[in-house]
Amino acid sequence: MTKKFFKFILLNRWSALLHDLLCVPLAFILAYWMRFNLGPIPPEFQRSLYDLILIAIPVQGVFFWYSGLYRGVWRFASIPDLVRIFKVAGFGSLAIVAISFLLNRLQGIPRSVLLLYPLLLVAGLSASRIAYRWYKDHRLGLSSQEGKRTLIIGAGRAGEMLVRDLLHRDAYHPLALLDDNTAMVNREIHGIPVRGGTDQLEKCIRELSIELVLLAIPSAHKSLLQRLVLECNRIGVRCQTLPSVFEMAGRQVDVEKLRSVTVEDLLGREVVELDHDAITGYLAGKVVLVTGGGGSIGSELCRQIAAQNPAQLIIFEHGEFNLYAIEFELRHKFPDLQFAAVLGDVKNAERVHWLFTTYKPNVVYHAAAYKHVPMLEANPAEGVCNNVFGTKVVADAADRFGTSRFVMISTDKAVNPANVMGTTKRIAEIYCQNLNNRSKTKYITTRFGNVLGSSGSVIPLFQKQIADGGPVTVTHKEITRYFMTIPESVSLILQAGAMGQGGEIFVLDMGEPVRIDDLARQMIELSGYKVEKDIKIIYSGLRPGEKLFEELLHKSEALQKTSHVKLLLARSRDVEWGWLENQLIELQRVALMRDDEKILTIMHGLVPEYKASSPDLVTQSAQLEPELQ
Repeated sequence: MTKKFFKFILLNRWSALLHDLLCVPLAFILAYWMRFNLGPIPPEFQRSLYDLILIAIPVQGVFFWYSGLYRGVWRFASIPDLVRIFKVAGFGSLAIVAISFLLNRLQGIPRSVLLLYPLLLVAGLSASRIAYRWYKDHRLGLSSQEGKRTLIIGAGRAGEMLVRDLLHRDAYHPLALLDDNTAMVNREIHGIPVRGGTDQLEKCIRELSIELVLLAIPSAHKSLLQRLVLECNRIGVRCQTLPSVFEMAGRQVDVEKLRSVTVEDLLGREVVELDHDAITGYLAGKVVLVTGGGGSIGSELCRQIAAQNPAQLIIFEHGEFNLYAIEFELRHKFPDLQFAAVLGDVKNAERVHWLFTTYKPNVVYHAAAYKHVPMLEANPAEGVCNNVFGTKVVADAADRFGTSRFVMISTDKAVNPANVMGTTKRIAEIYCQNLNNRSKTKYITTRFGNVLGSSGSVIPLFQKQIADGGPVTVTHKEITRYFMTIPESVSLILQAGAMGQGGEIFVLDMGEPVRIDDLARQMIELSGYKVEKDIKIIYSGLRPGEKLFEELLHKSEALQKTSHVKLLLARSRDVEWGWLENQLIELQRVALMRDDEKILTIMHGLVPEYKASSPDLVTQSAQLEPELQ
């Protein structure tokens, strides 16, 4: 009861105002007392003291209330509060002097008192707030030490902001920090010591009985994160992290941003610097269309484009629920955004024509595609109709309606394709590159590898298998794939769209490939299990159309550097336009007839490097697990 009353007195607005008003006469009394060398105030000056107090209390009260001094909380008193205190003391003093001058020409008022008063008032108002914040931050007296015993890794800016927030929350009890910057060792951040580098993790956890480890290093390299997370798992202590730099996007660091470590964190790469001015320059104030806007890549495109202040964002999606989900999210996150959610299929030329007639987009991002490799091996006609002719329908509409830029989202499986999915995407690339030579629209292609967490990716599959108790199925012990996170890939797509002049294939630097076997083992350990002991890994063999190693370019596509370190330029392939049109007409005809054999033959003619799966594999059902994508 005493503690609750104590908090009420200190935190209630009216109590705070009463406290500040009491500081006013106290400041004047101290000013007079100091003026007379800490001795008694002569009777002839006492009258002026009383007059000043009577004037000052209501005047200062008005300044106190309307200055915003009571919108804050004492526990979080900071520099802005101190600035307000200086302002109310200064302007209040000027008002008091002006009123006193009008009433009695400042008769009987020592001039030194008028200088001492605002200084003493600032000291009185500030000291109480600073003392209370110090008291709460150091958890003395009535404060408890019952929060989780917490260790923070990272003593940089993010770590400092996180510690500051933790000290204000009863659920956490921060005890120490670790940082590999030797200059920080043996120093303190808000009273919390930096005990050493990350090599002291286990020792620190044991000595301090740590219950929770927080990673405050948003830009950390994946190797460091892997080591820290796996060590925490081995010791048996819970580990959480701040989001990556891409996810944070300049937002404030606080406890609410903490989340469990994911495999995406462990596979993340170095921070990619973007030319935000260039991206904003071609999106701000423009009508932007995203096809496949409800998918994993498409929805992230919508999120990042929405932040660039477009005149209007058009989301075109054939999945009803996906369209509803992204529409609901954007309406809440961007209430001022002008956008339209349009249900439709890129294969429907009439619907696409209506779409362009109605909204006249300036920029198009074409993310709509079928991408499940085994499924398209079993259904090549559908892959052709959607990935080739769906792209053609939208690309042709962009040309007819004078769209400024058309950015196609492609895949590394389009390089030396061994499957229908990759071949259809390569044909779509060739069409857009060659259409660029005949159109005022700039057709730009972006090509990259597997996206962590996208629909059909291996991550959800492994998560489900682990949740079911195993086994985890890996197609081949040596199979590797390139990976990047969805926010990173989309940021680079936007960057490529800003840099492209038309006809280019931008290849995103995917870093080093990842062994899927290693990925499976990391995910098992991240879930708190032991490989083979708790959950087994089995090798099921390569599936139809699956390659052991993915490639990012064909041998004829000599990569060139661009102005962006993470974007490379592949040479485009020019073909005779009349021949290409005739081949596509024939491909569409056999696709509508569902003649799989002729479909594969024509695709091989369009993409000579395509090596089709054997007929018996092609006819297998796509019941196996999703392809990495």
